Amino acid sequence: MVTNGHFRRLLSEESNCSMMSSDSSEYNHTEIFDQLPSIQVLRSEQRRQSEDASEADEVLGHMSKGPRDKITTQPLRNFTMCIQRKRHARNIRMMQTSSIGFWESWRRSQTTNTKRVWSKVGGAISGLLPWRHTLRVIKGRFGVGVNAYFVFLRYLIYLNLIHCAFIWTFILGPTIFYGGGNKNDTLKFGGNDSVLDFFLGSGYLDRSPVFYGFYTHGSLNYPCLNTPLLYLIGILAILLLSVIVEIRRTSVGYKHTWMLGKRSRMNVSYKIFCGWDFTIQDADAATLKLSFLRNDLKLYLEEQFFSQYEARRTVWQWVRLYLLRIILNLFIVSLLGGVFYLIYYATETSQSIGKNNHHWLVSLFLQYLPPITITFVNLFLPHIFRKISFFEDYSSTMQVNITLVRSIFLKLASLGIYLGFVFTTTHEQCTENQFGREMYKLCIFNFLATFCSAFLVNYPRKLVQEKFGSSLLARFLGKQHFLVPFNVLDLVYGQTVSWVGVYFCPLLPLIGSVTLMVTFYIKKFTVLRCCVAEQRMFRASNSTVLFHFMLLLGLVMAATTLGFTLSQQQTPPDKNIFFQHSPCGPFGNGQSVINVVGVCVESLPILAQTIIHYLTSEAFALPLILAEIMILTSYVSRGRANQKTIERLKDMLVMSSSDKRFLVKKHATMLRRKNEASLHT
Repeated sequence: MVTNGHFRRLLSEESNCSMMSSDSSEYNHTEIFDQLPSIQVLRSEQRRQSEDASEADEVLGHMSKGPRDKITTQPLRNFTMCIQRKRHARNIRMMQTSSIGFWESWRRSQTTNTKRVWSKVGGAISGLLPWRHTLRVIKGRFGVGVNAYFVFLRYLIYLNLIHCAFIWTFILGPTIFYGGGNKNDTLKFGGNDSVLDFFLGSGYLDRSPVFYGFYTHGSLNYPCLNTPLLYLIGILAILLLSVIVEIRRTSVGYKHTWMLGKRSRMNVSYKIFCGWDFTIQDADAATLKLSFLRNDLKLYLEEQFFSQYEARRTVWQWVRLYLLRIILNLFIVSLLGGVFYLIYYATETSQSIGKNNHHWLVSLFLQYLPPITITFVNLFLPHIFRKISFFEDYSSTMQVNITLVRSIFLKLASLGIYLGFVFTTTHEQCTENQFGREMYKLCIFNFLATFCSAFLVNYPRKLVQEKFGSSLLARFLGKQHFLVPFNVLDLVYGQTVSWVGVYFCPLLPLIGSVTLMVTFYIKKFTVLRCCVAEQRMFRASNSTVLFHFMLLLGLVMAATTLGFTLSQQQTPPDKNIFFQHSPCGPFGNGQSVINVVGVCVESLPILAQTIIHYLTSEAFALPLILAEIMILTSYVSRGRANQKTIERLKDMLVMSSSDKRFLVKKHATMLRRKNEASLHT
């Protein structure tokens, strides 16, 4: 009802819930109901399934006499029903409570109260999540794509904090409490130490707990509780936890992306008529919500327009487009080859002349030459990939994804080439410390590049736009946009460096946590102060899956590096070309991973030794393979069943739409006939 130009909420008795009474039952027997397309399609199936339906009714009747279903213990506010039905359900529950015994009534009330308490605790914990208001503002002004970047950044901060907890529990804590007595002397700052050591990772930091060589044997030297074993367990726990979390996030995200793929379209009417949150009371919050809905609709309309444009392409246009894409990909391969040679040349120059007697500033530049080269290559080349993807005529979301794939290949490949060259050219007294210093410098320079890009490039560019908007320089620079793919690549690259170097630099997760927190505020300043909203948006759900898949690739590189390092440490020094001098760290003095683990296994009881030997033998391979086959078969069967169910539900949605169109057409016909009859009369 409308009074004085304002909308008034209908009372519960006036709501549409009353339509589900006798009027609804009478309507179900009308002729128009039998003419619905869905009814005509399902009529033949109902005849074949009548026997199954009768058996199902018997089962349901039997269940109604048994114990209550678990769904009925849920709070009434979780059900999508009108207020009258909720009142009716509440009365039924009260009648059931009065008809049962005291203990059963007490148990049900305690179950309801427990769920209510857990719900409130979950709401309170979710309210404590940091940066909620910031993420809401960014989502409203710049869309879900930019918001996905900040959510991803917050997730990496949490992950690194958990890594710090593992480092403290297994590595740093036992070393501090049970370390040797001479550790306090090495931690004194003096002598030849300087401030440059904090940038180069040498001198004072080389003797500190930051690097691998600090962790040696102390008073904690039991067979299964010693520094080498705890060090290895801590590193493996970090990588294993990261693998589990990333696989779960990737698989869940891919499942949602597949279910909401191209075959499932967004319900525009729902977004327009039901997408508004009527609990909003603040004007700024209403503006943010409106911007979010507008950005979502813009994305949907852009995807629809590109689909129609792609469907109108001729065969000759497709042939010409594929030839162009092949030529552009060959050009990209040649660019990557030149970049890899440039990184190789920079690393060789740094290793050969970087430690000569130069001025301290020149020496600092030469030792940072490989990180500088890798950073600048990773900064400029993705922009070239972005321009190339535009000429390849992909959709906006596909352009983002293909730019991400090419850029992450560039970053991981450049990092892999750099690691390989460091392995082959480093022959110091403690090779692991030297490798840790290289990872430390990569992490520090990546953060410095982020800081300088924000305050020395983006902010001055914004000031030029504000003060001299009509000048030639301002028009040449143009407006700034927050490019999500390139910023996400920086996060993935930094996290990959942290995983690769955590074995050689155990405090790298702590350094990463601090730099990521500062990066969050730097990027927040960049987005809200220096950037404008992107006109061409992309769907964040697909790209979020790609974010975590790229992190999985970084984990694969980290696991490969760790496995190669542990295998080389087992090789005798006279036959090892990579670790010729490695007397430092927890696995120094002739110890190795196999020796430490073997001593621990030999100290266990006979039964435990037998089980471990069987699990590590070839005889366990056959039952393990059979178990994997059974598990995979079960998951594949379940996936196929879910796929069939999803297809049936989509068909039901299509038939529901057909019913609505049919009813609208019938209604329009009846109104037209009624109008014609009134005109004749």
